[in-house]
Amino acid sequence: ITKVGPGVDAWHEGDRVAIFPGKRCGVCSRCRNGDPIERCMMPANMGIEFDGGWAEYVAMPQEALVRVPESVPLEQAAILCDAVGTPFNAVLDTGALRPGERVAVFGVGGLGTHGVMLARLGGASFVAAVDTSPAARERAKRLGADITIDPAVQKPSDAIKEATAGEGVDLAIDFVGANSVLKQAVASLAIDGRAVITGVSGDRIHLGPSALFAVMRNKLLSVMGYQRAHLETLVGLVASGRLDVSGSISARLPFEQAEEGVAILREKRGDPIRVVLTP
Repeated sequence: ITKVGPGVDAWHEGDRVAIFPGKRCGVCSRCRNGDPIERCMMPANMGIEFDGGWAEYVAMPQEALVRVPESVPLEQAAILCDAVGTPFNAVLDTGALRPGERVAVFGVGGLGTHGVMLARLGGASFVAAVDTSPAARERAKRLGADITIDPAVQKPSDAIKEATAGEGVDLAIDFVGANSVLKQAVASLAIDGRAVITGVSGDRIHLGPSALFAVMRNKLLSVMGYQRAHLETLVGLVASGRLDVSGSISARLPFEQAEEGVAILREKRGDPIRVVLTP
């Protein structure tokens, strides 16, 4: 923090913080009820309704701040915002992973990689990682996936059922967003399994006969982003050494090379996870 406004007592210049990237509307029923900022029904989102974080300075309300201890490098705190926060929401909050459950992660890029890590951290007894990229599958294996599946070679739901004695997984996370991937995620579920839509696209959702979905008692859930409380928890996990995201920083570039950072991700040079811009 370089400057605080009037009426701010809990924060001071020099404090190290991570930011929940939203501002409340202040007028919806949830804001009037005093609900947390992330429950606002008409939020303004950083980088969409107001200027984003690719700048030397950004002004945010104090309720959006999360304190970052000295033991957590700021570049790691930066990628906790979204890159780790969203999969935390998908796997542990919305997906409600319970210790001993089996998980399938569809798409192990910048978000799904952390989905694998968090599934293991949350006590999953089995993790399957699905991706067309050999490098992504190898990385997922190193981070704790029990099996990796190339969907161009093998039907993921078949491979997952085979690896789980025909039962399937309790939780499947779709980090891709294509309807074809979501169908495979749902097809990989065990009875009472949950599928969480995390990746987004313009695809219409078609999942097959509703009778089959009902017989399996499956649940279809979705997430968009994460909550401030998730970010606070993640900062604590990194500070305690329980979660190591240092390997997720694939490149560090000055602001002047922001376009190069985007190109690295777009062209997948070196199979990047996240690129950090430094002022």
